[in-house]
Amino acid sequence: MKHLSQKKPSKQDREQAVLLGLVELYLQTGKPVGSQTLKECGFDSLSPATLRNYFANLEELGFLKQQHSSGGRIPTHQAYKLYAESTYESSELNHAEKQKLHALLSKETREVHLYLQKATETLANWSQSAIFLSSPRFDQDFVLEVKLVSLDAHRLLCALITDFGTIRSEVLFTDKKLSAFSIKRIEQFFHWRLTGQEKPSLSDEEEKTALLLYNEAMLRHLVNYSHFSSSDLVKTGFSKMLHYPDFMDASSLASGLALFEDDEALHRLLADACKRSGISFHIGEDLGSFSALANTCSVLTIPYKIDQAIVGAIGLLCPSRAPYKKHFALLKAASSILSDSLTRSLHKFKITYRQPKTEQIDFSKQTILLSNQGSDRKSGFLLEDQHHTTRTL
Repeated sequence: MKHLSQKKPSKQDREQAVLLGLVELYLQTGKPVGSQTLKECGFDSLSPATLRNYFANLEELGFLKQQHSSGGRIPTHQAYKLYAESTYESSELNHAEKQKLHALLSKETREVHLYLQKATETLANWSQSAIFLSSPRFDQDFVLEVKLVSLDAHRLLCALITDFGTIRSEVLFTDKKLSAFSIKRIEQFFHWRLTGQEKPSLSDEEEKTALLLYNEAMLRHLVNYSHFSSSDLVKTGFSKMLHYPDFMDASSLASGLALFEDDEALHRLLADACKRSGISFHIGEDLGSFSALANTCSVLTIPYKIDQAIVGAIGLLCPSRAPYKKHFALLKAASSILSDSLTRSLHKFKITYRQPKTEQIDFSKQTILLSNQGSDRKSGFLLEDQHHTTRTL
């Protein structure tokens, strides 16, 4: 049999290998890479002169830049994108890491919103990055508890806590300042209306105020619950960004914070991810259409599913110089575990969900009951849809 010699890599292939090796080394060290340094890190078959020639060509093509004429090279955002494209498909957690993440994220629970909040915290701790996540709205949820806090003479902060672990807040207005004692009794009135348990003793004026505040809070919650134009957003972990040396610079930190606090931009990034089947990434200037200030950041996203249907996405915000392989591997594993856990939870607890819609709700076709008295649920108020379903909020 005739011996077939291995085809020698082309100059373009060698240049790309050099570029990817340089990016890998720069991601690890954060220091400009010189020809001799790279030669000692796996490129000993190439001479320093050849490497410098490759560097010069790659710099001309926009993949590398040099801070000083005698210094080494550092990658540009264009180089990071090429590196990300070459690594995202093959990035995987090892077996031990998968088992550890599975133990942290895999869970069957009725508190689906709380589960997603805890999952977001877990991913932020694991990646040392900011994490944000979009979620559909889950049905069969209901208000468990209400807390009232006085803000000033005419405003109360009302916190509604639901069975699924959601916390929603509303600012309610009063005509006159309420004492701490009156606020406590009004809070007890809310509890009575939700549970049907022992009614508190209130004065006529207190009961009138309590009923007005209760109806206002519950109707606001009902409208927010029923009519929503974007997925629910969970986000956490921006302080983790301080672990990255690149974000010790105030301007870089400010640019990342500007994006992380822009809910509209985060929603658009996650909605874009839901149109794709796998990982997406936006590096540096790629984020310009989402946030003009985030040119020192990268965002990696991946959708997750319930019953094989994409229902939301996970986003990871990090500096441009970040361990992309690790982040890609984490997001792929997390998406799989979340998809499986949510699917099992929704089947086990008979929970349904809805995606956001922009059309208006026709309240003429709905009956609103602000008290659960007479219902078979332990607490909450009911929204009855006269077409087919009854949803407990």
